[in-house]
Amino acid sequence: MAAAIDFYFDFVSPYSYLASTVLPRLAASHGVAIEYRPFTLIELMQKVGNRPTTIECQNKGVYVMADLQRWAKRYQVTFAPNPAWQRIDFAELGRGALVALDQGQGADYVTAVFRAVWGKAVDLGRRPKLIEVLAGAKLDGDRLLQRAASPQYGARLTESTAAAAERGVFGSPTMFVGEEMFFGNDRFDFMIRALARAA
Repeated sequence: MAAAIDFYFDFVSPYSYLASTVLPRLAASHGVAIEYRPFTLIELMQKVGNRPTTIECQNKGVYVMADLQRWAKRYQVTFAPNPAWQRIDFAELGRGALVALDQGQGADYVTAVFRAVWGKAVDLGRRPKLIEVLAGAKLDGDRLLQRAASPQYGARLTESTAAAAERGVFGSPTMFVGEEMFFGNDRFDFMIRALARAA
């Protein structure tokens, strides 16, 4: 039986936000946990030879905005393109996720941060806004971010990224059921079958 769904993600990815809104229900319905595995997307892409084509190709970028809205409507969640995304320190958010996971509050952190970035378009590049979002999830934002700034968590995020690349991850979101990999927010039908086989 699968003990968990491994969820590899970077907060910079709006498709990962969409996946994060579905995974808790999917995991609960199959009696499995979610193992949150943050990594740095650009660093991983450099390791595996992938490229951020949505940024490089203007036509694809326009399409993706429409596609994200379609998926948000299907999942019945809000989606708001974040005009501040270039000012947000996504590596800091990833390190913060590792701290929250160590504190046993990883799911609350991931949900709150994803919703703020892509559901409500909050400018998390402004420290008071980030702390406010974390406080709303019952997290001590000041203390958490101080811990996240330590070399220990920088090294751990680098290690997490290397481990993701070694496992075969090439983008975000990526999920595993056992050793079966699923990329993107639109593979949940296949994941459900994998979970059923693992039951």
